[in-house]
Amino acid sequence: MKIDTEFVKQLRNKQAWSQEELAVASGLNLRTIQRIEKEGSISLQSKKALASVFSLDIEDLDYTEPVLCFEYKSVVFKNDVNWLSSWGKKKQPSQYQLDDEINTYAVEGWRVHTLTHGSSVHGGAGQVSILFERPLKKSG
Repeated sequence: MKIDTEFVKQLRNKQAWSQEELAVASGLNLRTIQRIEKEGSISLQSKKALASVFSLDIEDLDYTEPVLCFEYKSVVFKNDVNWLSSWGKKKQPSQYQLDDEINTYAVEGWRVHTLTHGSSVHGGAGQVSILFERPLKKSG
């Protein structure tokens, strides 16, 4: 079972308790408290003891994965049709140009999510579509 270690530390610090004092108050071993705060792994019995000492429901101690949100930007680059077929070989000037274009987005925190090379069948010959993504900045 995993718990939110930072939350446990905050609760302990709010009480102005050392790890040893929390161990005494909860009836747990000091080594158990140290492991819980370091690794987040906990038995049901220990979780109940901590919840009781902090007057919480045991679910309040659960660790939840943070939800990452991204923003996306789609960009179409005009390029030499043969650039992809020569990937890994000596670069042509047009390939450096595409690298430079991609790097301008990277400087702003964007990373390539998907790269699609157009074909003449779909009317996209000579172009590259790139979907960029970057994490949204948290407001608060």
